[in-house]
Amino acid sequence: MDLVIHGARVVDGTGGPSYTADVGVHEGRIAEIGRIRCGGLRNVDAHGLALAPGFVDMHAHSDLALLRDPDHSAKAAQGVTLEVLGQDGLSYAPADDRTLAGVRAAITGWNGTGDDIAFDWRDVRGYLDRLDRTGIAVNAAYLVPQGTVRAYALGWDDRPATPAELDRMRTLVAEGLAQGAVGMSSGLTYTPGMYASDAELTELCRVVAAYGGYYCPHHRSYGRGALAAYAEVIGLAREAGCALHLAHATMNFAENEGRAGELLALLDGALAAGADITLDSYPYTPGCTTLAALLPGWAHEGGPGAVLARLRDDAEAERIRYALEVTGADGCHGVPVDWTTIEISGTADPAHGAYVGTRLRDWESARRLLLADRLGPTVLQHVGHEENLRAIMRHRVHTGGSDGILQGAKPHPRAYGTFPHYLGHYVRELGVLSLEECVAHLAGRPAARLRLSDRGLLRTGYRADLVLFDPDSVAAGSTYESPRALPVGIPHVLIDGRFVMRDGRRTDVLSGRAVRRTPHHGR
Repeated sequence: MDLVIHGARVVDGTGGPSYTADVGVHEGRIAEIGRIRCGGLRNVDAHGLALAPGFVDMHAHSDLALLRDPDHSAKAAQGVTLEVLGQDGLSYAPADDRTLAGVRAAITGWNGTGDDIAFDWRDVRGYLDRLDRTGIAVNAAYLVPQGTVRAYALGWDDRPATPAELDRMRTLVAEGLAQGAVGMSSGLTYTPGMYASDAELTELCRVVAAYGGYYCPHHRSYGRGALAAYAEVIGLAREAGCALHLAHATMNFAENEGRAGELLALLDGALAAGADITLDSYPYTPGCTTLAALLPGWAHEGGPGAVLARLRDDAEAERIRYALEVTGADGCHGVPVDWTTIEISGTADPAHGAYVGTRLRDWESARRLLLADRLGPTVLQHVGHEENLRAIMRHRVHTGGSDGILQGAKPHPRAYGTFPHYLGHYVRELGVLSLEECVAHLAGRPAARLRLSDRGLLRTGYRADLVLFDPDSVAAGSTYESPRALPVGIPHVLIDGRFVMRDGRRTDVLSGRAVRRTPHHGR
């Protein structure tokens, strides 16, 4: 036996009762669970610690961070052993040179400029191969980004796709799924993904369904039109026969205070009718996005260069202000912006770092910063509600996702704290979930959504992606003031039976790999 973990409280990821056992690991897999009398080549005394399957971050923005930062303690230290990338409809494959340039500019606030990355891939296979060649700290799965696909097929124009362009998009999605992607994402408050009609999205979801993947939309509103937006994606996924996973599911802004029950009733009705739906959420009330994302969709038509041109034009800038402050821009979920809720969390250029941690005063200050930082600023948006958050995380199809943006001088603490915050605050301190339920939400259920047959549960024969933590002390170290502080109470994390965290310290092990799910298609 390569490793024996002695006397752990086994929390197996099913949601069933925990129990005390020894766990043996051999050649990267769980070899034995029970009473193991002999020792291993290595031994861990786990008395007082819980042993769980590694956590799955169902909504991660580490697309470039995994390549530039081999340490990646932001996730490894939380017990995350698998991240799902390609979120919100915008990432770096599939793309040609023109599309890649536009996407890089559009999501600088999420992932940085990428100037330090050699973009030596153009398709999904190439990106996944690059992760494997580089060597990564944690495992990674990938969603085909619908917005990137649309930009590739027809650019950044707000118009319907022609039949030929729709065929091109179907082909790009199919190729990505055949190359190992687990599904498709959309960002329906981000351009150019928001320009797609329901009919267009349904056709792409039919392709996703044919390959056994799932659709993961950031839907069209989390504000004024939230319930209608949830109903929209539930309806189109059911029309396409496609599994659905609702990204960072929540109900935000004053209009939705106390209305989580309405969302859950909608969800329960669809589940009772046979829909295949899951969702993820992060355990914090503020959201996080780019400042440019709040602008109305029409302001983005033509791509990032066109946005900057509109911002320089006084008449166009006034149109944008009116949409933001009076009518409610689609990028701000149909709700007139309250600048006091918008906190700058990062800038692309450190020269503008004085803005970080400040609240925007008005549109002119936002406009100046967008121009100076070339659409690079990220923001915290303080618009959430604790009662909605707790109601949603209790639901039986809920999973955990950090939505963690690792860029910026003062990122959202969820990037470094989501999983220990669930275990420490919402399990131990508040009792919103039991420990066993929470681990099922963070490990077993997401692995089932990803249709991974040997991950997410602590069972003999499964991969030894494991986390050992102290239920009595585990907690997020990250705060709004110190967002990059690492968690406490998680001494050991293993991927494929190798320690990526040992005694609370990051090792030099890079045992993560691209997780490519073999498609099951009926074509």
